[in-house]
Amino acid sequence: MTGTAESAESPGTLVLAGTPIGDVSDAPPRLAKELATADVVAAEDTRRMKRLTQALGVQVGGRVVSYFEGNESARTPELVEALAGGARVLLVTDAGMPSVSDPGYRLVAAAVERDIRVTAVPGPSAVLTALALSGLPVDRFCFEGFLPRKAGERLSRLREVAEERRTLVYFEAPHRLDDTLAAMAEAFGADRRAAVCRELTKTYEEVKRGPLKELAEWAAEGVRGEITVVVEGAPEKSADDLTPDELVRRVRVREEAGERRKEAIAAVAADAGLPKREVFDAVVAAKNAERTAP
Repeated sequence: MTGTAESAESPGTLVLAGTPIGDVSDAPPRLAKELATADVVAAEDTRRMKRLTQALGVQVGGRVVSYFEGNESARTPELVEALAGGARVLLVTDAGMPSVSDPGYRLVAAAVERDIRVTAVPGPSAVLTALALSGLPVDRFCFEGFLPRKAGERLSRLREVAEERRTLVYFEAPHRLDDTLAAMAEAFGADRRAAVCRELTKTYEEVKRGPLKELAEWAAEGVRGEITVVVEGAPEKSADDLTPDELVRRVRVREEAGERRKEAIAAVAADAGLPKREVFDAVVAAKNAERTAP
């Protein structure tokens, strides 16, 4: 048959829009256009989004819906259906890029599953801004987001990356900052360098740099605002640093992270460039020492 029109509408486009992390004048120029022309605007906080549009002097042209952690799962199918029907859906969060420690991942994954186009309006990033201001190496880094709230889980998560050579970036709430920095000092070492970046691009922007122990003591006095923590990666250890105790510690870190002992020993040996037998013997000796200890 020829000349038959398509029965299904062409799929729409999901637009992930970066929003200012502090100073409204940092909003990308395209943001205003997308807000004005989108068929649907999904906002983490509709009230904050309204204040943003007023500051930008733009009138939202489409339907506005809330899209936050509490309704993300339930609202995603609705938005996907709108996209499948040809709508242009704009997703904005309170600050920064959607899906980066903010709502959005579920919607992106669902859109990709349906072969719906996903694009972005690049905008300010607390991660990149903090890295640039930290004074720490930025050629290689990894973003760890928010740590668990419970002390034991938080320390366990930190120990998992204690040997990570790349610079680490975290988000943290101000009322938990002192506990988190103290846990980092325990997991990474008191002298590991770090930077606490507070209120980035805002009036009271502050970057506090120093060893983790000193930063934890500073934070104990009370800190306010939006916080991003940048931590120096682990130093490269020479063969002389790899004592039996250090090898055992590395194996235990991996075991605490869920690896079986056999796999943990093999991984530690590979990382250290040592025979597996040498690491195995160190683990056995430590276990025997614990058994005979009074």
